[in-house]
Amino acid sequence: MSTRVRFAPSPTGRLHTGGARCALFNYLYARVTGGKFILRIEDTDVKRSSKNYLGDILDGLKWLGMEWDEGPYYQSERLAEYSAVAQRLIEEGLAYRDPEGSAAVYFKMPKVRVSWEDLIHGEISFDCSLLDDLVLIKSDGTPTYNFACVVDDVGLGVTHVIRGDDHISNTPKQIALYRALGKPQPKFAHIPLILGPDKKRLSKRHGAKSVLEYRDEGILSDALFNFLALLSWSPGDEREFMSRGEIIKKFSLKKVKKTAAVFDYEKLLWLNQQYLKRLGDEEAAEGFKRFLPSVERDSGFWLEFARLYKVRVRKFSEIKEAADFFFGDVKYDESAVKEHLFGEDKKNLLGGLFRRLESLQVWEIKELERVVREYAESGGREAKEIIHPVRVALTGRTASPGLFEVMVLLGRQTVLERLKRWVL
Repeated sequence: MSTRVRFAPSPTGRLHTGGARCALFNYLYARVTGGKFILRIEDTDVKRSSKNYLGDILDGLKWLGMEWDEGPYYQSERLAEYSAVAQRLIEEGLAYRDPEGSAAVYFKMPKVRVSWEDLIHGEISFDCSLLDDLVLIKSDGTPTYNFACVVDDVGLGVTHVIRGDDHISNTPKQIALYRALGKPQPKFAHIPLILGPDKKRLSKRHGAKSVLEYRDEGILSDALFNFLALLSWSPGDEREFMSRGEIIKKFSLKKVKKTAAVFDYEKLLWLNQQYLKRLGDEEAAEGFKRFLPSVERDSGFWLEFARLYKVRVRKFSEIKEAADFFFGDVKYDESAVKEHLFGEDKKNLLGGLFRRLESLQVWEIKELERVVREYAESGGREAKEIIHPVRVALTGRTASPGLFEVMVLLGRQTVLERLKRWVL
């Protein structure tokens, strides 16, 4: 039988890190086994379910590149099926209606021990005699999670249930239902939870966001895909930067760890930086434009700008601060100004260079570098004694991409205007 797995989110919230990692492990297992990845929407909680959340979940999966093979199937469209199955269990003496007269239906929990060989945790056993009878249909006529889950997994032919280990306590209840329905139970794989670096439940204070929030701050989908895959799984070596194809080829539930994964936002940023460095200049330019003022620049400017900055930022949104001096007034760092621009000697130094640049006919990197180095040599100085003050005068800071590349991108007029502020 071919593998059939499912991701079954509830549209009562956005697609966050934990849900996305669960979806990814299902997706990867389907791909590595040549099976099907099914999407089911568990939307029977009408009051809390939202079309906005549903859109967020669907868009998040698509952006991550996890296209589903079947679905989405909606539980809200299957209420008649749940009622029919519950009625069958009643007729077989395995369930009963609420004696108080409400619409609720209860499953008679068998007093037996159930066990299963979890694909991650090994053998797990549970005494069902410790459990109360299980509600199948609530008083409002809607199914409970455990009941709807089993009915749907049976109907969809799910062979493997891969989900968070917070669902381990639900598994014996569901196994009892499979047996009552006379259906074989799927194989279960309970993946560990994700914790923050402080080993507490993952939250926003750890840098965790919804999938589309990562997109909107300039994280690349390939980087987040890579990062999520490494939460509790590794290919068996020290590699961390892996392409989608490599991850799919190497993925195995046997290599998923039993212990909780630790979310490290700095690692995500590092991975994203590796992907940014490898982007084509045109793609990087389009990414940067999303976070910069809408200004007129030719394609040559944007390609060179992308080449300079895709190796210097960790995510697209950092470009707003890293390169603000290209698109508006310079915000000068006071300590940098004090060190490199204060004093008559510094103003005289910049004045001499200003006059040479003012008469320069060819505004290109090699020519600018030649002028600066010859000017430094003529005064018996090292080139850095000129370069540092000029960098601060043009950018407001002590660190930037190569000065001569910056000067070309800023353009002759802007460079001369900014230098003129600091000369005698």
